[in-house]
Amino acid sequence: MVTDQNATILYVNQAFERLTGYAWEDVAGQTPRILHSGKHSKNFYRAMWETLTHGEVYRGRLVNRRKDGTHFTEDISIAPVTDDAGRIVNYVAVAQDVSDRLLLEAELLQAQKMESIGRLAGGVAHDFNNMLGAILGNAELALDSLEPHSALREELTEIVHAAKRSAEITQQLLAFARKQVVTPRRLNLNEAIEGMIKMLRRLVGENVAVEWVPGPEEIVIEIDPSQLHQILANLCVNARDAITDVGVITIHTRIEHLDAKAIRDCRHAGAPGPYALLSVTDTGCGMDAETIMHLFEPFYTTKAVGKGTGLGLATVHGIVMQNGGCIRVSSKPWEGSTFRIYLPLCMKETDMAETDPRPTAAQGQGETVLIAEDEESVLRLTRSMLEKLGYKVLAASSPKEALQLADAFDGHIDLLLSDVIMPGMNGRDLATHMKDKYPDLHCLFMSGYTADVIADHGVLDDGVYFIQKPFTTQQLAHRVKVVLGQARDDMAGG
Repeated sequence: MVTDQNATILYVNQAFERLTGYAWEDVAGQTPRILHSGKHSKNFYRAMWETLTHGEVYRGRLVNRRKDGTHFTEDISIAPVTDDAGRIVNYVAVAQDVSDRLLLEAELLQAQKMESIGRLAGGVAHDFNNMLGAILGNAELALDSLEPHSALREELTEIVHAAKRSAEITQQLLAFARKQVVTPRRLNLNEAIEGMIKMLRRLVGENVAVEWVPGPEEIVIEIDPSQLHQILANLCVNARDAITDVGVITIHTRIEHLDAKAIRDCRHAGAPGPYALLSVTDTGCGMDAETIMHLFEPFYTTKAVGKGTGLGLATVHGIVMQNGGCIRVSSKPWEGSTFRIYLPLCMKETDMAETDPRPTAAQGQGETVLIAEDEESVLRLTRSMLEKLGYKVLAASSPKEALQLADAFDGHIDLLLSDVIMPGMNGRDLATHMKDKYPDLHCLFMSGYTADVIADHGVLDDGVYFIQKPFTTQQLAHRVKVVLGQARDDMAGG
């Protein structure tokens, strides 16, 4: 761009026209103010012109506005041109669009932040899950031993609930860091949501109505049912918190075609085509553009201290990305918000929708279980759980001790329940050694580590059974029954 001494535009090149959308005829006789975006203060421009009018070159970064109203960022150098008398007669500006570079840098920074939080989550998860397992399991065992009207029942029930909520926070950390252990299965989206609506209505309370508008077509996706539950629960809680008094949350599904532009707008790596759309709309206070920009950052929250962890929407984002989808958010202050989640369609035959867990723990029939667990509190607890369920239990605090117990035992061992990562030998290697003596031995692995760590030890392979710590007596009972071939496996893929 070239201007006269009064900043009237005299010349622009074709690169300027392509970048800004303005033709030469649009800007001839105008000043660069036509590009002002409102992102810079009057003092900013005043300082720029002080530099230029003193005959110095200005170098800086500007956020400008195109003809269509969209913004772009450019690194610019503006030089004054003087005549023989030293008077400024023109200004010449040379600029480079850096919008894409800044976007890539921001995405890289976000990826690095997510990786850092992921490492934090992984480091915390193992020890925290072991401690939670001890708290949850022992509280459940104590509850089962109480008389129905014991004064301690209410307090112990509250401990169980608190431990479960704490476990959910750990799972949320792992979910947005994409290190959660998941078992995707084919689901009819409408049927799955239908089964959650009552729970969601209880979750948001009586002042907020939940309207469910399923699409007319069958919508089949592949996702871990617990992740779909996390998505809807977090979005509905977020919507409820945005509603100050009474309001409405609308959940809607349909199949929607995303073209190439929509894919780019989502910053999604998938291909154009039909996607399953799950949208959640609220009549709450809405958000400004700045809030939307930071919405999915870990620990970012606009709620009061103690009212939110800042993990809910980060969890949703992590789950959606993990399942090959994308999210679009539309909102304005005081006009409510809409979250649109796009997930890949699965054209294969569906499984049954997720059902509630069994209300009672499945009892054993005297089978022998060998436990290998190096954390003493978890070992004692798991032994108590299994004995209460009717199993005979051999308990070992190390792989070496487990092999010694197996060699010395005269009877038949039906199941090895082993931690994945232990000093000296991992769970898979222990199972391999034990199958020399018990070739038909069933194996179930447990761990509080993250999915990537567990996967390195082959425990997430097809046909290998696994249970994530912390677990309840009911969860352990059902998983053991599945491994022994006495119950249907609700976790597709083993």
